[in-house]
Amino acid sequence: MIKFCSLFSGSSGNSLFITDGKTRILIDAGITGIRIRKALESIGENPMDLDALVVTHEHSDHTKCAGVITRRYGIPVYATKGTWDGMSRYIGPVNEANVMHISANTDFQIKTIKVHPFSIPHDARDPVGFSFFSDDKKITVATDIGIMNDLIFENIKNSDLVMLESNHDIEMLDNGNYPYYLKKRIRSDHGHLCNEMAGKTIAALAEQGAKRFVIGHLSHENNSPEVAFQTVASHISGNGYTIGESIELYVARRDETSQVFEI
Repeated sequence: MIKFCSLFSGSSGNSLFITDGKTRILIDAGITGIRIRKALESIGENPMDLDALVVTHEHSDHTKCAGVITRRYGIPVYATKGTWDGMSRYIGPVNEANVMHISANTDFQIKTIKVHPFSIPHDARDPVGFSFFSDDKKITVATDIGIMNDLIFENIKNSDLVMLESNHDIEMLDNGNYPYYLKKRIRSDHGHLCNEMAGKTIAALAEQGAKRFVIGHLSHENNSPEVAFQTVASHISGNGYTIGESIELYVARRDETSQVFEI
């Protein structure tokens, strides 16, 4: 069995957790160490048992506490060289023995869990998504992606659970108070995935047999859990699937730890 939990997911900070009972991995650390500790404890996990931190990219909402986590728990941090170069200037000193460089499309092993990083289109130095494999199960995390492409889809498909970005509602973004340059960045191919594209992607994945989805990294200003859920659900239903029966769809909240998904 493999378990997955969204501790926090949103533009204000991100941290996820995955375990197969033998290996415990934190994915990103963009929220305070105290909040990460309390979130882990709330799901029955001891942060002292963490085996590693893997990092998707260097933006502070994913890395602001990476240094604290590795120093406090003595665990290695896995990130691409570009991500290390981008985050090293503000996360503080890290024991050289805990600096682990990874490369997109090159698998690595953390105890009993195999990890496959894959390139994602985002305005960072060398960002990646991750697929995790254990006990013949696969969980994939793909957030902070400007556009869905064939490479990402190939990595996501055949997953037992997918966490996919559903960052913004296009109409809310266009009519919101963000300055033009920021709206342009978010809507670019290296920005963030909108609800509409998340819905289309999940519907296509459902056609191939995937059944369990978590949408996350929602914008506080340009989205809401209700709008995101309804938009994605409409695409799934339009393909003849029923939420709660053939397909499970959940929303990861920005300030709430999700349920623990058991696969």
